[in-house]
Formats: sequence, C-alpha cells, structure tokens
Amino acid sequence: MNKLASSNRIRIISTIYEGLKELEISRIEFEGPEIAIYVKKPAMAQEKIDLVRKIAKELKKRLVIKADPSVRKDKDETKEIIKNEVPQEAQISDIKFDDDLGEVLIKAKKPGLVIGKGGSIQQRIFSDTFWRAVIIREPPIRSRILDNIMEHLYSETEYRSDILHSFGERIHRELLFKDRYVRITALGGFMEVGRSAVLVETPESKVLLDVGLNPSVNGGEKLFPKLDIDQVDLEDIDAVVITHAHMDHSGMIPYLFKYGYEGPVYTTSPTRDIMALMQLDGLDIAEKEGRPGPYSAKEVRKELLHTITLDYEEVTDIAPDIRLTFYNAGHILGSAMAHLHIGDGTHNIVYSGDFKYARTRLLDRANSDFPKVDTLIMETTYGVQEQSNREESEAQLMNVINNTLSRGGRVLIPVLAVGRGQEIMLIINYMMKNKMIQQAPIYVTGLVDEVTAIHNAYPEMLSREVREEILYKDENPFTSELFKRIDGFKEDIATGEPSIILATSGMLNGGPAVEFFKTMAPDPKNTIIFVSYQAQGTLGRKVRDGQSPVSIINRDGRVENIEVRMERKVIDGFSGHSDRNQLVSFLRNINPRPRNVILNHGEAESISRFSSFIRSDRGRIGYRPNVYTPSILDSLRVA
Repeated sequence: MNKLASSNRIRIISTIYEGLKELEISRIEFEGPEIAIYVKKPAMAQEKIDLVRKIAKELKKRLVIKADPSVRKDKDETKEIIKNEVPQEAQISDIKFDDDLGEVLIKAKKPGLVIGKGGSIQQRIFSDTFWRAVIIREPPIRSRILDNIMEHLYSETEYRSDILHSFGERIHRELLFKDRYVRITALGGFMEVGRSAVLVETPESKVLLDVGLNPSVNGGEKLFPKLDIDQVDLEDIDAVVITHAHMDHSGMIPYLFKYGYEGPVYTTSPTRDIMALMQLDGLDIAEKEGRPGPYSAKEVRKELLHTITLDYEEVTDIAPDIRLTFYNAGHILGSAMAHLHIGDGTHNIVYSGDFKYARTRLLDRANSDFPKVDTLIMETTYGVQEQSNREESEAQLMNVINNTLSRGGRVLIPVLAVGRGQEIMLIINYMMKNKMIQQAPIYVTGLVDEVTAIHNAYPEMLSREVREEILYKDENPFTSELFKRIDGFKEDIATGEPSIILATSGMLNGGPAVEFFKTMAPDPKNTIIFVSYQAQGTLGRKVRDGQSPVSIINRDGRVENIEVRMERKVIDGFSGHSDRNQLVSFLRNINPRPRNVILNHGEAESISRFSSFIRSDRGRIGYRPNVYTPSILDSLRVA
C-alpha cells in the first residue's frame, strides 16, 4: 500500500478510535464499501448509536458495529436465543453463521416478525448474542437457485471475507489526481438494442455500467460489448454496476471473471439471484444446442461471491471518488436506475437502464427524483412508439383469449421469464377469478416458474397492491390454484383441449415457447400473443411481422420450415419499457433537470427520431438539454 493510500486509512481509523474508544475496539476492517468496527463491548453500541451516526456523517462512510469473536455467544446458544426471541409465527426455516464477518443468517417465512417493530427483535438478537442478524424471506414457492446461492455464499465465507477486504482497500484509498474529468464511452447498446455496456472514467477510477450480450445474434463480434479496447483493462476496473437481470444487461459478467476481473459487482438482491439463474440457463441451452458458452458455471459461482447487494436509495462508496445509489426503475423485479455521485459533486450521472415510467400490476412507477443530475443516460427502446394504455391492453387480451378458447383453440403467450411472465400471470389470474375470461387450464413452463419463486422472496419490491395482498392479506396471486406448472414442452397440451400457455422465451429464440409454437403454428384455431419487445433478427420478430413460412434450425442442425396459420396478435401495452409519451413525461418530470441527455438502448431509427422530437418544440419537455446519440466506441467528456 502506498503512503497516500495509507494516510487516508490512518485518518479514518484514528477518527473512529478516538470517537468510539469506550467500546474497546479490537480492530477496524474495510469490508467492501462498509467499515466494520469490531468491539469487545458491543452491549454499549446501542447507547452510542447517535455518536456512530455522527462519525459516519463526518467521514461520509458506512460504519457497522460488530462484536469481537471473543465475546460472541456460542452458536448453539445463539440458536436457542433466536428461537426464544422470535415468535413461532415467523416460521424460521434455517440459521447459518458467518464466522469471518460475524453474521448470522436467519431465513423465515415471515421475516418481519424476526425484525420486530422498528427493528427491535433484530437489535435484541445482537445485544443478547453479539452476532449481527441478516434476515431473508423463505418464499412460499421453493426456489432452487435461492437455496443454492445461500448455500454457496455460506460455504465460502473465508474467501468472501478476504475479497471484501481487498475491495475495501481499493475503495478507501487516497485520491491521487488534482485534474477532474468524467468520460463516458459506449461499449454496447448504443444505436442498437442488446449487449448494453457503458464505461465511466475519471482520473481516479473506472466503472462499468451493465455488461450484457445481444439476444438477437448467435455469435460473432456483435454478440459481446466492445471489451477489447485499451480503456477496458480488467485490472483497472474498480466496479461493475448491474441495473437488472435481463441477459442483454447482465449476460457477460462471468466473462469478465474468466479473463481476470477480481473486483466487485453491485446490484440489488433480486437481480443477483435472477441474473445467476438466467446465466446458468443460458449455459444449459448452449450445451443442449451444441454451442460453446462464453464462460462456465465456475465463473457464475465466482460472480456470486463478488456480488455486493444494495437496497434502493442506499448510498455506497464504490471507488475513491464515486458513490452509487440505486433507485426503482419499474422495469422488472429489482431493476434499478444507477445514480453516480462523482467527486465532491464534480458530476452526477443517472443511468436509467431499462425503465417503466408508469404503474403496472407488478411494479410501481420508476423514480424521477434525484439529489443531483448533470448527465442522464436514457434508454429509448420505444422512442417512436405509443403503447396502448393498460385498460385497453387488458381488454384486448381478454377478448383475444375468449375468442380463441371459444373456437376450441389454444393461446400461446411467449413471455420473458422475468417481468412480463409475472405481469401476465397477475392479469390472467385476476380475469379468470372474476369470470372475465372463460375457464381453461393455465399452463406455466420454462424459467417463469423459478423466477416467480424469486418474486415471492421479495414482495416488498413489488407494486403496492401485490405487496399488500402477499404481506397483509395472505393472498398470494402467484400461488393461485389456477396455474398448472409443467416441465418444458408437452405435445398433448399443444394439441389438446383449449388452454392458455405461458412459456419462455419471450422472443422465441429458445426454450419451450419455440417447441409449442412449432406444434401450434399450423392450426388456425390457435393464437400467439406477443406482449413484449421483439428484437430485430429474432424468430419472434419474424412471426410478429407476418412472415410465413419461418425457418427454424433444430437441435440436430436441420432447417425446418413452419407454416404459420395461427392467429397473431401484438399487445404492446404490457411492455416493461416506457413508450414515447412516458419517456417524454420522465424528461419533463425528472428533478433536477440534466444539462446532458445521452440516448441509448434503441434501434438507430428510434433514437434518431426521438432525439429530433425532444429537440423540437413538439417535445415540450420544458428545457433544452444537450442531446447526444453516440454510436459504439464513441466517447464523450461530460465534465
């Protein structure tokens, strides 16, 4: 460690020791973005909580009080204390310990009863055992990926502790340069949809925002972001920030670890879980189709150990001159807008990721209020389109389903496993329970079921209505008896009685939806309903646009031509993306207003036409920002 880095750490440590010496500090550790203070008198910590907050504010750091290992209660005794403190109604299902970080994981079906009013029970667990309680929800639908993630994290606690210390040393190092600039480089997802990746550089640090792949291509250089340029030296990357779990934003993170990245990945808890599931599923599909994957499951497991999860509106240091805050993006479960506070307010960037500036049945509307905004990087997927409103879209869905079922047909709805799948489940469940559509089996297959289980683990991040149903009314629409879960493609369902089938993938570029489509397409009684974006080049786009026959390459490499006689319907009002009106409304309402707007995540025509629109008087956003439409590998100095 150089002298400058050391002096900064010495300043932080001496301030903490001087202020909290009565707690008998045994050591201070820089554990990623947090500074952990291990004390021999943890019982006094609650008395000193105001002083801890004052020091944290002075240092502008996240401080956490932990007990020195010598004073922690025995694990068996701790388990008994937890069981006595927590009401039986909480239904604790598992308790695990992390000796290295001094934490006890408590998994319960009703975690609110473990936390207690105002955190009272959680605090008592610490004061009675001196273990810091980390509490998670046991979902009513068992999730294999959640079980595996927790098992993996708690089997590698020593490794996890070591890498958090290495992250901490890098984050809390001294600033070295007096020059101040901020540069943004487009690595993927500019003038296109797919392979989203943005490099943000300052004299002190480099941060990657999203690292996705292109779902509309099977190979070649357009599959990956431009990670092979001199500016992207993996040893120099301080942090990777992931806005959400769709593969076009998160699909290439393990690739970084394969080629030497050793730093942190910041995201929300649901995004961590879902992106690991999607990445592993992508590897499974590649193996079945005889294609080499860009990485292996080994790198996915390493990614999980390097992931630091954050809540919305939790301010966190991720580099010596950059603080990150996530805000709700309203796109899918756990999706976030990333706010980067650079330097002492030198520059503030909001990266929207994918966002929905309207309420849906599944999620609340995206946030539009931020502390400061100088530059906005905003998606423009539907920059030239106006979607039907929700009421019209639901009425259209109801009519199409009823018409198809009444003529003895089957309805196939290809859905994205994350977001649209759960949104459509909520709508169809509501309609059938209220007798708005005729009774018929509703089959759910593909990744939808596993992802829905993850939704059940995080109800606090869902819309107010769904949150209240699950948490307070004990009515969970995702566990409705109307849904019949099946494993993959079933020919007897595709050719059998009238039914509704929700299957992945949403763009017909793999998964059971393709197998159902191949069997159902020639029958004019059937209907396929597209409820999500269909990227250029995908089978879904070709079917949506009316092509027939369509060519499909089977797993054995043979080309199969499918005549499409089934009815095709597009209902765009269920999209998790903002349409033109919602994008304009967001620009009008964002507070404070940015002086720079950079458009990305849209096909070239969409971005070009939307940029012209908001530059003109027709845009009516109320101010005139600098609008930029960079292409891949363009760099902009914004400060």
